[in-house]
Amino acid sequence: MYFPQFLVGMFATSFIGAIWADDIETGSVWTALGWAILALVILQSGYIGLVISLIYKRASKGAEASPASAAANDLNPTGPV
Repeated sequence: MYFPQFLVGMFATSFIGAIWADDIETGSVWTALGWAILALVILQSGYIGLVISLIYKRASKGAEASPASAAANDLNPTGPV
């Protein structure tokens, strides 16, 4: 997922949440703003968690490779064996 695409989705979700909080639940603009900020924080922390998990998985896969297979991959110009 590209960051600009995520950013548009995050703002759209927070906007929909703000409309819901303002019109249906509370009737207060300030409470709606609070709900929107809460949604932004939750979405951003989820995105950061996803990126960290992807980095961790990639690093653990690299650590699992044996030195012999890594050397064979370095010598093979077409890619992994």
